[in-house]
Amino acid sequence: MTGESSKVARITAALDQFAIEIPSWGFANTGTRFGKFLQPAAATSIEEKFADAAQVHALTGVNPTLALHVEWDLPNGVEDVTAIRKLESRYGIRAGSINPNLFQDQAYKYGSICNPDPGIREKATVHMLDCVEIAKRLDARDISPWVSDGSNYPGTQSIRNRIVWMEESFSRVHAALGPDQRLLIEYKPFEPAFYHTDIADWGMALELARRAGPQALVLVDTGHHYQAQNIEQIVAWLLHLKMLGGFHFNDRKYADDDLTLGSIDPYQVFRIFHQILIGSGAESLNVAFMIDQSHNLKGKVESMVQTVATAEELFAKAALVDLEELEILQQQCKLVEAEECFRSAFWEDVRPIVREWRGSRGLPEDPLLALAESGYVERITAERAEKNMKAISSYA
Repeated sequence: MTGESSKVARITAALDQFAIEIPSWGFANTGTRFGKFLQPAAATSIEEKFADAAQVHALTGVNPTLALHVEWDLPNGVEDVTAIRKLESRYGIRAGSINPNLFQDQAYKYGSICNPDPGIREKATVHMLDCVEIAKRLDARDISPWVSDGSNYPGTQSIRNRIVWMEESFSRVHAALGPDQRLLIEYKPFEPAFYHTDIADWGMALELARRAGPQALVLVDTGHHYQAQNIEQIVAWLLHLKMLGGFHFNDRKYADDDLTLGSIDPYQVFRIFHQILIGSGAESLNVAFMIDQSHNLKGKVESMVQTVATAEELFAKAALVDLEELEILQQQCKLVEAEECFRSAFWEDVRPIVREWRGSRGLPEDPLLALAESGYVERITAERAEKNMKAISSYA
């Protein structure tokens, strides 16, 4: 194949296997610990979230599943499964990862599965077990808990006791998993706790996953790292250990800012995708790509389409790295040549080929433009404005 046809073939093969899950909470009004700015087009119900997700998928073609947050999307637990099934059928979007809520209940003031009170630890563990049952009934593979537990002052909590309590809880959850289900354990260095966080880095998550059982893996949130941390090295280690379950993709400037993917450091996302594509490829490695971001200022649907389109383009760039040539240069320690071989793929303008791929799959070549021309945002703004204005009034 010629150089150009080879590029097209590589990108086509990569995008044909690419899928990235979008979060239900990305379409709803959310905020920071200081407050939130409500939007008239924000989804006010789980059906509206499915509708928005279906619109994004129709424009991008790579978002067949919607991550659900049980406390927000299935407030009645398993009783809501029938309603979710109907929404799946109506909108052509499947329920994706099931996310427990271990941080919002007032009982979790001093922790959830790490709380000194055994009754509260039991409450949190039972909630995760309920999430496993919900996932089974929805044929959802992944249960993705984020444990916000920690402490703010030295000596105020037993760090070592809390390790044991986490091990006990995750072991019970793992024992309840179906044969095809996975427990993805997430980590975060700080916030809301500022002295110690119980699962603060990938090593802690890795050890907890190993102790829980063979169906437990690590989930990497790209925003959950200290400044300048080499995330792709963490990814490489977890891939080497066969312990990488998936990602929550977003971007950040300072800490867990939940910014649009690639808005600050697209080169980092490219480097992560490169690690994924080395060897067997994303599909056979079974790594789940998920978006975890929500915006106060950007439009909800617009920012989700922008994020997904950016992810497609960065994945396409990563597919252009000449792995054979790169390995030869690395073995010869030709540093400049190896770096240029790697960087040249990142600098490649893949947008024309990605547009061609979209068109060949019956998708809009420019998803953001198609969204603007569709009138969808204007329609949902008109339909939801009154409900959101009531929320604004009560919030004020």
